[in-house]
Amino acid sequence: MEITPSRNSVPVRLTEERWSHVVSRHPEMADYRTKVLETIANPDYVQQGDFGELLAVRDYGEELKLGRFVVVVYREAAPDDGFVLTAYLTDRTSSRRKTIWKR
Repeated sequence: MEITPSRNSVPVRLTEERWSHVVSRHPEMADYRTKVLETIANPDYVQQGDFGELLAVRDYGEELKLGRFVVVVYREAAPDDGFVLTAYLTDRTSSRRKTIWKR
C-alpha cells in the first residue's frame, strides 16, 4: 500500500486491491503507478464527481504512450483518510464536470 497527500492534504491510500482493479479494467495503466500517485499529489486540476468522489487530472502531454491525461478517481472519506477508486488514461477530460480546484 502506498499513501500520498491529496490537494486538500488528505492522505490517499492506493492499496494492492485497488491497483489490481485499475490494471484489470485499464491494462494500459500497468506502467503508470507512479504517475497515479503524482496525479493525486500534484494535479493540474480537480473535478467533482457525481457521487462525492473527486477526480484528480494531470496533463502529461506526449510523455505517455496512450492518452494524454491521467485521471485518478478517489474519495476523501475523512480529513485523515482517503482512497483511490480507479484511474485511467484519456485524450480528453470531461467538460461537464465542475472544476473545484485548478493550478
